[in-house]
Amino acid sequence: MPTQVTEWSDAMFTSLAAAMALLFSALPKILGFVLIIVAGWFIASLIERGLAALLRTIKFNELSERAGLSDFIRKMGVNTDAAGMIGLVVKWFVRLIALVVAFDALGLPAVSEVLRQLLLWLPNVVVALVVLVIGGLAARALGNVVRGAATEAGLSNSNFLSKAASVVVWAFAIVVAVNQLGIATELVNTLFMAIVGAVALSLGLAFGLGGRETAAEIVRKAYAKAQDRSGEMKQMAEKVGDRMEEGGARREDPSHGPGQWPTGGYPQGGGVQGGGGGPVPADKRHDTEGG
Repeated sequence: MPTQVTEWSDAMFTSLAAAMALLFSALPKILGFVLIIVAGWFIASLIERGLAALLRTIKFNELSERAGLSDFIRKMGVNTDAAGMIGLVVKWFVRLIALVVAFDALGLPAVSEVLRQLLLWLPNVVVALVVLVIGGLAARALGNVVRGAATEAGLSNSNFLSKAASVVVWAFAIVVAVNQLGIATELVNTLFMAIVGAVALSLGLAFGLGGRETAAEIVRKAYAKAQDRSGEMKQMAEKVGDRMEEGGARREDPSHGPGQWPTGGYPQGGGVQGGGGGPVPADKRHDTEGG
């Protein structure tokens, strides 16, 4: 049962004693919080330097230069290269882990829960960065392929086609990265579908309106060519029919009537009459056969 305070001096002494007791009870937690923060900061700095050195050794900066990531980092205004940027991201990831552990030791679970949710979201950032790097490589490679193909085909706007192909690949990579981050996923997907539909519609209208005369000319030429071929086939059929009639007239003998052999109904060199019967009699053979 708490004692009843009757004087102001007793009240002040009681409050001061309670505050000191609370401070001394929280002092180990505060010391633990400070120690965890200092150790986490130091370890994070060591990891940053080691990772940046490793990435520079394996030529990561050259890969990021080809992918276009180095240009993006320079435009951000960060005074470091691509390897240093990756090391910086990893350093703050480790520091966030240290903060979660430190706030748990201090006895503030609400703050540590917020930081924990942020830590669970950071791997999505890493995946999004990887997607952007791969998308940059694919965009540059496809742009070079399109430029070479257009130049080989003799097109004058090869640079424009190359840039358009690169922009399409970059747009697709950005949409995938934003979906991985979970930032306004439905809105980004809707805008992407609307842009794709608008581009397809504009291309269709441009071809339909601008290439209408060209398409009509192509169809007209194809129709005329088909008509010429049909006329040639008709003439060839008539010629074949005329040749067949001439051949039939040559096989007919005017002295014996149509369908009769010159030897009086028997084929030359022996054989059968009409496809049947026995051998040709000696008195019916042709003079040329020695009969």
